[in-house]
Amino acid sequence: MYTLPLARLIEAFQKLPGIGPKSAQRLAFHVLKQDQTDVQLLSSALVDAKAQVKACQQCYNVTVEALCEICTDTDRDPTALCVVAHVQDLYALERTGDVRSGYHVLGGLISPIDGIGIDQLNLQALLGRLQRPDNTVREVILALPPSVEGDTTSLYISRLIRPLGIDVTRIGYGLPVGGDLDYADTLTLSRALAGRRAVG
Repeated sequence: MYTLPLARLIEAFQKLPGIGPKSAQRLAFHVLKQDQTDVQLLSSALVDAKAQVKACQQCYNVTVEALCEICTDTDRDPTALCVVAHVQDLYALERTGDVRSGYHVLGGLISPIDGIGIDQLNLQALLGRLQRPDNTVREVILALPPSVEGDTTSLYISRLIRPLGIDVTRIGYGLPVGGDLDYADTLTLSRALAGRRAVG
């Protein structure tokens, strides 16, 4: 139906997550409308990002250096470490401005059904960080999603770390701001009740 170069471009866009045939078609036609300079900028940005961006040697965040900006930030709290499943989760937490600790990115969650076991995650690197002689971490904050996989991973990490004498906490889950109780599912309500705190 489409000329070959356009068909290849649409197919390439469809390989991106969340992009279906219609969205891929819209993106492809949008690119065709752009001037050559904009298309070259997009092309070189893609190639440069793929060539230069790598995992931080300490926390597995994305960086172009050996260590990322968060790991080299001396204003961070060295006594706490926030563990997340994916790099995107790290940036979501950073946007809140409430996390001043370092991070550790697991690279996923334990999920046998998807073929992801403990060996596929950055768990040994996490344990290695906490067992170093110069370790100052006294609390590991698990910021993992409230799912079967998130719960399984949290439980495994907790059992792995507690013998080191380090506190393990998990972020609370509950109702969104402005949410109505009658629209919340039972699991969300249960978590909200379990995570309740004293008022005042």
